[in-house]
Amino acid sequence: MRVLHTMIRVGDLDRSIKFYTDVLGMKLLRKKDYPDGKFTLAFVGYGPETEQAVVELTYNWGTDKYDLGNAFGHIALEVGDAYMACAEIKKRGGKVTREAGPMKHGSTVIAFVEDPDGFKIELIQQGTQGAK
Repeated sequence: MRVLHTMIRVGDLDRSIKFYTDVLGMKLLRKKDYPDGKFTLAFVGYGPETEQAVVELTYNWGTDKYDLGNAFGHIALEVGDAYMACAEIKKRGGKVTREAGPMKHGSTVIAFVEDPDGFKIELIQQGTQGAK
């Protein structure tokens, strides 16, 4: 078994695709409209779905906003340098909600960014996870 994807519902599919591709550097892997169900699915990620888990962006036609609730936490991405990643994300128009630095009560270097729908994306600096 392996994780295939994480699905999130988005209010503006083009805006979300732009964020995940232009700001986070993912690729649009596939996109398909389902007219009978009135929804569109787009899959984004850093590599082929046969090799890596990806993010499924679901757009339900005519729904432009969702209540995010408080159960979902975040999507985590490993980055080489969290400080540089934050700078690049800001340069590309992304919103950094927690600047890079050691996590509270630990030494793992993390940061958080927010996608256009308010979903949190954690950046974890490679080599610092589980550091003492």
